Amino acid sequence: MKFVINILIGLLCTGAVQGQSFSLAGRVTDSLDHPIAEANVVLHGPGVPARIVATVNADMGGEFSFSGLPRGNYRVVVEKKGYREQQVAVPLTGDLRDVAIVLYGEVRLLDEVLVVDNHVVRRKQEESLNLEVVGKDFVYRNLGGSLMKTLERLPGVQTIGIGSGQSKPLIRGLGFNRVVVVDRGIKHEGQQWGSDHGLELDQFAAGEVELIKGAASFVYGSDAIGGAIDVKPEALPAPHTRAVSVDLVGRSNNLSYGTSVRVGGRGDKWFAEARFTYLRYGDYRVPADTVYVYDYAVPLNGQHLRNTAGRETDVHFTTGYLGGRFNSILYVSNTFHKAGFFANAHGLEPRRVDTDLHDRSARDIQLPGQQVNHFKLISRNALHVGEHHIEAELGFQRNFRQEHSPYVNHGYMPSVLPDTLRIPATLERQFDKQVYSLNVKDYLERGRHQLTVGLNTEHQRNNIGGWTFLVPSFEQSTLGVFAYDRFRLTDRVLLHGAVRFDHGSLRMQEYRDWFPSDVPEGGQAYLVRAADLHRRFNSIVWSVGINYEPFENLSLKANVGKSFRMPIAKELSANGVNYHYFGYERGNPSLSAERSYQADVSATWTAAGWYIQVSPFYNYFPNYIYLNPTASFDHFYGAGNQVFEYAESRVMRYGGEVQVSRKLGRSFKAEVLGEYLFSKQLSGAKSGFSLPFAPPPSLLIGLSWSPHFPGSPFVGVDHRLVAAQDRIVPPEKKTPGYGVMALRAGGTATLAGVPVQLNVQVQNLLNTRYMDHASFYRLIELPEMGRNIVLSLRIPVINKKND
Repeated sequence: MKFVINILIGLLCTGAVQGQSFSLAGRVTDSLDHPIAEANVVLHGPGVPARIVATVNADMGGEFSFSGLPRGNYRVVVEKKGYREQQVAVPLTGDLRDVAIVLYGEVRLLDEVLVVDNHVVRRKQEESLNLEVVGKDFVYRNLGGSLMKTLERLPGVQTIGIGSGQSKPLIRGLGFNRVVVVDRGIKHEGQQWGSDHGLELDQFAAGEVELIKGAASFVYGSDAIGGAIDVKPEALPAPHTRAVSVDLVGRSNNLSYGTSVRVGGRGDKWFAEARFTYLRYGDYRVPADTVYVYDYAVPLNGQHLRNTAGRETDVHFTTGYLGGRFNSILYVSNTFHKAGFFANAHGLEPRRVDTDLHDRSARDIQLPGQQVNHFKLISRNALHVGEHHIEAELGFQRNFRQEHSPYVNHGYMPSVLPDTLRIPATLERQFDKQVYSLNVKDYLERGRHQLTVGLNTEHQRNNIGGWTFLVPSFEQSTLGVFAYDRFRLTDRVLLHGAVRFDHGSLRMQEYRDWFPSDVPEGGQAYLVRAADLHRRFNSIVWSVGINYEPFENLSLKANVGKSFRMPIAKELSANGVNYHYFGYERGNPSLSAERSYQADVSATWTAAGWYIQVSPFYNYFPNYIYLNPTASFDHFYGAGNQVFEYAESRVMRYGGEVQVSRKLGRSFKAEVLGEYLFSKQLSGAKSGFSLPFAPPPSLLIGLSWSPHFPGSPFVGVDHRLVAAQDRIVPPEKKTPGYGVMALRAGGTATLAGVPVQLNVQVQNLLNTRYMDHASFYRLIELPEMGRNIVLSLRIPVINKKND
């Protein structure tokens, strides 16, 4: 009888449990909200076996689920190789489908084998193009005057230096509108066509940075014909934490100082954070007492380049919601930068510079100079629906740039600026760009296919002002759709295929001089500098590639593809004096869209402390657009400036990068980074010449010591050897070779219970006088910055869980 009663009670209990069964589901991501596939999710709880294991669905959502669970308190444990184990307590009183679990990279020392966060390695292995990925620690250890200058240590990356606080990137010798910079998912749109226009990015606000070397138009559209730099946001706060961190930086060469403060916190799903950055710097010094501006000797006061001081103020605010299936993040930022131009080399005759005024202080900002304000509003959203992972980014930007200089009349301009123009007498040029952007991507994994389809569209309005003219006002609209498939043929072979269609429209407005000029026909007229012009462009680009791992330690890549670039307004309709080069630039309204074909190969071998990567490439342009010097001279707007006209030619380029590193014992590491580029114009007026800003071959030899002591101290020394650049395009000048050294050291110390990270750099250790061929000031034979000691501190004031 007792046996029967027990059976009845058991059946009743089972029925009750089954009547109250629930489901539990969620998503596994990394700290950047990227889904993690193939992690093990282990469930512990009442009324179930001691251990239930479910494997995360191998899709872009990183999702997992359990069903048939009774009410009670559960513990979810997530395990994934290369990540720290994560445990989450879950009280289950009903169906729960939004459990969010974040995994963080693991660092573990096992008998001289360092196992680190492997998402970077995996990202590079699965990417079809040549890819470099650096984290925030790399940026901090190599802190330069700007984010692009910091990335210059990577092979294949160079910068056009613009003083001490700004620079713009070159990838394998291509820059300006041939390299796309992406910030928080949206293409950064400034006045990137100008050689004196830096990028308005706060390097303290950068998280991970991905750099694609080679044509990437099938993902990013026009302007990515030379590569792309994708600046990721900083890692979001962990659940139920709040944090405050402070960065301090100082540089000796230009007496620079600055700070960046980050404040943030997160509850369960909602978070908010803010960052404020302020930098101030003075005139920078070069190892020279005299420089020559177009053969005119310019003495320097205390080796300072007069009027190269500046300041930068950046404000960022981020907030958002992080759910299990839906995420939404809002970024708001404003970057302001004001700096002077080297007074002896901007639109003024070197003899007419008031040296007494400029030499009174090395920290004031006089005329000529520039200021730029860049505002961004970006909304990033992600939705997980079944097998689909959908991402959408909506952005607005306004880039407002002004160049100031004392009014100087050229040609038929009146000697005094008329008051009726309502233009400030110092406002030489003004550019006002407003940009609306939308990106949508859908990731879908089916069997062995990882398919991505997407759409990018952008609309720009660009207005001009000031008393000089170079580029007209214009509107530009672009629309691109693409499909990209990664097919896992075998465990060792990954195939890639992509196709993209783009349509672009560019409408330029007529511009007439505000003053009359003499004309050859007799009399005077208000000359038309730019006519109304409307051009449309269509293009289909493609890419195919293969990733092959024949052995565990060997990885091979090969990729071929076609890219394109729309000509920009300056190339089509420029018609004015470029005061930085004392030349007259004239556009060509008949230019066609630039096309490029590229083959890229990469081989990587890792074993027994060795890392070797070789990345050759070949590039062919049927119609490369370039600025060609002519035999004509301008007679209306300047004192006989030489005329440069935009033209097209066939161009061939090839080269590559080599990276070799070797661990020497437990603490030492030696590395060699080399790069080589050869370019040649095959047609046109400059047939046989190279391309502008072509970097010479270079080799970086580095040795670092990182003992396994508390505080992770390190010491490193680099010696960069750069060959002479004899292959030039007039008016470029040949650049002699040089060698320059740099020293880095740092570590973390605990002060009053707070870990303080200290880094020291000595750039140009031996105060070497040298010239960078890609420098903005190379044309006037201005040497690069002398010895510069950079001291930086990072202090996490508060970093703890919320009460």
